[in-house]
This record gives sequence, C-alpha cells and structure tokens, in this order.
Amino acid sequence: MGTDSLTGERTTSTHRIFWTYWSAGTVSSVGDAVTSVALPLVAVTALHASALEVGVLAAASWVAWLVIGLPAGVVVTRLPLRGTQVAMDLVRAAALVSLPLAGWLGSLTFVHLLLVALVISFANVVFSVGNTTFLPAIVPREELNNRNSLMSATHATTQMGGPALGGLLVQLVGAVAAVLVDAVSYLVSAVLLGRLPAREVPQPPREARVGAMIREGWHFVSRHPVVGPCTWAATAVNFACGALMALAPLYLVRVLDAPAALVGILIATEGIGALLGAAVTPRLTRTLGSARSILLAGLVGACLALLMPLGSGVTGMVMFALGNAGFATGVVILSINTRTYRQTESPPELLARVMATVRFVSWGAIPAGALAAGATAQLLGPRTALWLTAAAAFVPLVPLWLSPVRRLRDLSDHA
Repeated sequence: MGTDSLTGERTTSTHRIFWTYWSAGTVSSVGDAVTSVALPLVAVTALHASALEVGVLAAASWVAWLVIGLPAGVVVTRLPLRGTQVAMDLVRAAALVSLPLAGWLGSLTFVHLLLVALVISFANVVFSVGNTTFLPAIVPREELNNRNSLMSATHATTQMGGPALGGLLVQLVGAVAAVLVDAVSYLVSAVLLGRLPAREVPQPPREARVGAMIREGWHFVSRHPVVGPCTWAATAVNFACGALMALAPLYLVRVLDAPAALVGILIATEGIGALLGAAVTPRLTRTLGSARSILLAGLVGACLALLMPLGSGVTGMVMFALGNAGFATGVVILSINTRTYRQTESPPELLARVMATVRFVSWGAIPAGALAAGATAQLLGPRTALWLTAAAAFVPLVPLWLSPVRRLRDLSDHA
C-alpha cells in the first residue's frame, strides 16, 4: 500500500472520530439547552420560587467549578478520558430522571431540584475538562482553530433551538417532564462516546503529589502574560453571564409578562449571537488578528448589552433579544480565540490542568454572578439588576487593556 493511501486512511479515520465526537456533543448540547430553560421554569412556575431561590439554583448549576475545578484537571489526567466522559453522561441522566419521577409522585421540592442541579454541576466539571482535553488529541494542530469554531457554532445553534424547544415543551407537557429530553440526550451521548477510540494524555510521574500538580497548572496560567489576562477577562464575562442566567427568566416572566414558550425563544437569541460570533471568528481573526478581534468584540458586545433592560411589553422583548444576541456574539469571539491559544500554547502534559485552572477561575464566577443577581433582584427588582449586569459587561476589557494583549495583533505574537 502506497504512502498516499496510508495518509488518506489516517485522514478518513481522524475525520470519522471527530464527527462522532461532534455528534455526541451536539446531542448532549440540545438537551442541556432544553434544561437551561426547564429547570428555572420548574422553580418559577411549579414551585413558585423567590428571586433569591432562582439565583441560588442558577449558582448551584455552576458552583462545582469552585469546589473541584482545580482537582478535576488532575482527575482527568489520571483516568481514562473516554471512560470518564461516558460515566459522567450516565450520572447526569440518572439525576435528571429523578425529577419527573418525583413530580409524578407529588413529592418534588425545591431542595430536590437544587440537589439535582448540584449533581449535574459536579459531573459537568469532570466531563468538560475531559472533553476539551480530548479534542486536541483527535484534531491536528493546524485544524484546531477551525474545529473550535465549528464546535462553538454548533453549540450556538443548539442554544438557538434548544431553549425554544424547551419553552415549547414546558408549555405542552410541563417543566418537570421537559427535563426528560436532556436525560435521553445524555444516554445518546454516552453511546456515541463509547464508540470512540481510547486516547491518553501525557502522564505526570506517579509519585507526583496532587497539590504540586495543581500548583503547576495554576502557576502556568497565573504567570503567563497572555493566558493570565485572558483568563481574568473570561472571569468577568462569566460573572455577567451567570447574572444573566438568573435574571433572564425572572425579568421576562415577571417584568415583561412573557409566556413560557416565548421565554424560551427570547433566551434562545443568545444562540443567534453565539452562532454569528462563531461564524465570523475565523475571518475576523485572519483580517484583524486574534488579539484585536477580542478587544473589538468585547467593546461592541458590551455596548449592545445595554439594550437588554430597555422598554416594556413587546418593545422590551425586542430590546432584550437584540442585547442578548449582541453580547453573546462578543463572548463567543473571545472564547474561541482564547481557547485555541491555550490549547496550542500549553505544554501537552499540562493541558488538562491548564484548562481546569482557567475554568475554575472563570466558570467559578458564574455562580457568584447568579447569586449576586438574585440578591440584587430581590432587593432592587429584576430590571435594576439587569441594568447593573449590562454595565458589568464592560469590565472584561480592563484586564485586556492593562496587559500586552492591547499591543498585539495576534495572541500568538507574544514572545
């Protein structure tokens, strides 16, 4: 067999592996998007939760990043990537199935809902770190930025259709039963991931201590002149995103009087913005450079976020949709460029710990933002809380402008 034939077979195999990986993530992402609407609507409509309780629920969905975000990088390094991802899918499916069972038995409580959100949160952490570590192991380095853009575009598409589907399902069958869609999606994801070949990441010495391994990842992130500021910018972005997660259903239902099906559609406008961001990122990056792209996108996205609290009734819904989509566009451009840079800049043996460290810091801000927004909405009302969230969208620009990033064309230009 000739060299060209061998190369062609390897290329076909690599593509098949990637598309299986992509399919698993896509199916799971649709279910996640449904649940992102269904869970808060269970709290708001079925359990009549207060604004603070809705904020606590949103925080519970992300708090695991603060608890196990750093050790997760070590766990993923030590365990088989594929087997760990499959196990986390099965855990999340089981947790979600318990909700409709409790609902049908008439025993569903807010505490139960909170516990399910926590279980899913912890499983999400381990799964997410493994998933981002797996991608560079199956995609050639030169294709990584395009594949990250594709993954973000796919996620954006599911974020567009998923919440709308979630709102419609809630309207038709009720919020509790709607979460079954996500449970099924996790089972399908587990089957697809189980078909992937095993992939190993470079192992640290067996005698290496967990604390030392965590510190090594932390030092790389915190001391890197580009990765560090990008991480703090992502942290500020995610604080605003967490606040928006808690506020959106409250604001739309209790201020704008939107029905459940329309709530899903309005929240789904985030997906439209994310899809736009994913679509323009490759060309924008080629034209302006990755560093200039994230600076411009951050400024424009923050300005558009100021539209969200404007107006009332139908006008308010339109303003919310435009602001939500605009802010999401800027967030995705930042995310794709900084994620690709981390995946290519980090030493392979450190990648899982670098990704875990970044997400511990940045995604750990999501529950903080949700709690702060819930408490603010409880004291000052949802609209005032949304104004403060929109103003917070400008904060991510500060660490970027105070770093070498503002002088670069591309993030990779930094020596």
